[in-house]
Order: sequence, then structure tokens, then C-alpha cells
Amino acid sequence: MKNIFKTKLNTASLVLIPACIGINYLGKLFASVLKLPLWLDSIGTCIGGALGGPIIGAICGAANNLIYGFTTGDSITLVYALTSLGIGLVVGIMARLGKMEKISGALLTSLAGGLAAVLISTPLNVIFWGGTTGNVWGDAVFAATQAANLPVVLGSFLDEVVVDVPDKIITVLIVFAILKGLPKKLTALYDVNDSVESLD
Repeated sequence: MKNIFKTKLNTASLVLIPACIGINYLGKLFASVLKLPLWLDSIGTCIGGALGGPIIGAICGAANNLIYGFTTGDSITLVYALTSLGIGLVVGIMARLGKMEKISGALLTSLAGGLAAVLISTPLNVIFWGGTTGNVWGDAVFAATQAANLPVVLGSFLDEVVVDVPDKIITVLIVFAILKGLPKKLTALYDVNDSVESLD
């Protein structure tokens, strides 16, 4: 258990962070250009968390939002740096608990990551955008809840669930497939149980 937050800050980890941020950036751009009903902006975050642990995952997630927000002028993205940080943290913890070894564990990880995203994003949605997410599918659900006179918080929560849970399932399954395809020599560079080049 003590190794959950242990982070190996070696060359491999320092190369991993910008690589994961780049993957996130491209995923978000891809989803945005094609107007997909998903975010696809946390594939890199989940790779970072699964390989480097929760701290690396959190850094990848938050940094991606900040860079994307400042370079595209998308101020909405900046607010959700907190959500991305949470996703990286949760996926990293789940991976350290061995949940990314099998498909069943990966599905559990995706649900945990999706739940973290929903719980962090819902209050942000309510505070900054009156409960909406800016996602077509999610906001259709939100509009329906408001037409039915349901509380804004509940509408926003359901709005997030409809988008974030499927998004994280697809994201984590993509990451699971990528990790299974990586050579053992590469994944071993991030093994914190190997005492060489690690920070306690």
C-alpha cells in the first residue's frame, strides 16, 4: 500500500509527461473538430496514471487543460483542470492496486475515473455554466431534467454521467489495449518496486 503514491522521477517519467499531454491535446482536438459526443481528452492522463502512478497522472491531466486552455483561448478548459487532475489521480491509484492487469479491472478503473470526473465537474458546471457541460448529448439530458422541474444539481449530475462515464469507459479500454501492447522493457522503467532512481 505504501507504494501507491510513490513516484519514480527518472528520464522515462519526464519524457512520459509531455508525451501524455500531447496525446490528450490531440484527442480533445479530434473530438472537438468532429463534434463527437465524447471528450477523448484524458487518454494521455490515463496512460500517465497507469504507467507513472497517481502523481504523474494528476500532473498530465492538469497540465493538459492549462496548456489547451491558454493556447486555444478556451477558458472553459482551464476550469476543468481540477477534473483532469482527479481522473489522473484515481486511474493512477487503481493501476497501482493492480486494476489495469485484466479487462474486468480496467472496466472498474474506467467507472472509478468516470465517477471522479462526474463528482468534480458537477459543482463546476453549476457554478460556472448554470449546470450545462457544453456537450450536445449531456445538455439534451440537462434540458429534459429542467423541463421536468428537477433540481439544477441533479440535472447537471445526470448531464455529466451521460457524457463522462461512456467517455472514460472508451478511454480506459483504449489505454488498456495500448498498455498491453507495450514491451515489458518499457513498462519496467516505471516500476516503483524497483528501488533504483526512485524518490521516497
